[in-house]
Amino acid sequence: METNLLQELETFINTKTTLLQQQSNLSLRIDELSKNNSYASEEFRRTSKDLLKVKQTIELIDSFQDKFKELEELKSLLSSDSEPELAELAKIEYEQLLNALHDLLGQIKLLTAKPLENDEKKAIIEIRPGVGGVEASLFAEDLFKMYSKYCNSNNIKMELYSFVYDDVGGIKEAVFLIDEEESFAKFRFEAGVHRVQRVPTTESSGRIHTSTASVVVMPEISIKEVKIKPEELRIDVYRSSGPGGQSVNTTDSAVRITHLPTGITVSCQNGKSQHKNKEMALSILASKLEEIESSIQKDATKEIRNSAISGGDRSVKIRTYNFQQSRITDHRISTSWFNIPEIMDGEIEEIVATTNLKLRN
Repeated sequence: METNLLQELETFINTKTTLLQQQSNLSLRIDELSKNNSYASEEFRRTSKDLLKVKQTIELIDSFQDKFKELEELKSLLSSDSEPELAELAKIEYEQLLNALHDLLGQIKLLTAKPLENDEKKAIIEIRPGVGGVEASLFAEDLFKMYSKYCNSNNIKMELYSFVYDDVGGIKEAVFLIDEEESFAKFRFEAGVHRVQRVPTTESSGRIHTSTASVVVMPEISIKEVKIKPEELRIDVYRSSGPGGQSVNTTDSAVRITHLPTGITVSCQNGKSQHKNKEMALSILASKLEEIESSIQKDATKEIRNSAISGGDRSVKIRTYNFQQSRITDHRISTSWFNIPEIMDGEIEEIVATTNLKLRN
């Protein structure tokens, strides 16, 4: 284990030289842009973001180097025959340092990982019930709440595009935007079939049911980036509705758009106006069409990668939530977590980060 960490340290030391040069170049460019009062330019924003990322990576490498040095210094105390209590304390600190080093290693690898296509974009997420009837609809709602709570607790803006309740319980669909740059990079590996195993509240005999919900994660694509002819669209307006079909709007502000060539239909009803709902629906449509085009191109060039990395073969079961055992297992990386209550309450950072790290490297 230490040998591997030493090899990583040697790699990082070599990498740091390049990073310091990058930091110098980026800082000089920031100064040039500042002198020209180009604070609002796209280049200034992009360069500032790159500079921050380089600085963070250098700081993490420095921290990794310091902790590795501490680890080496502790070795002499681990086998102290004359002071067994000191040796025991050293062993505890040694394990803590090992954990800290592996945590730092993961953070550095995430920061230095080669970007995947559309990583820089915001994410549009769709959640829909799969098999399992009412329980699937309830689970789909639970997943929506899980992501919502995560965003709220981390001050990440979330814009709700569509939220349709199921009359018998749960939801029929939830479509929302994670309004933060690079959120697609963060959440892209959430795409797939999520399976739940639990006793439904409606189950009187205590029998465990298995149900599923699908999660689709797409990069937000501007309508300007996709060629859509107006004559290819059918746009319908209707009255928004709330739980149980109850009308929540006295005007026809909800919008449904059908792309005639593909038959894709998207709808939005959560905006404050018909214009806003149309804008959001077109954004979802553009993302769906781009996803289809991207899949076609990958098929044609035989560049289909692992389903998780390419953005999600949604027929693939990626994760199981076993409530009886308080266990969540991600089948792609063969990793489990045993704190379902906290995770369903929005504490998903460890799952998201671990999945990202293992599927990107």
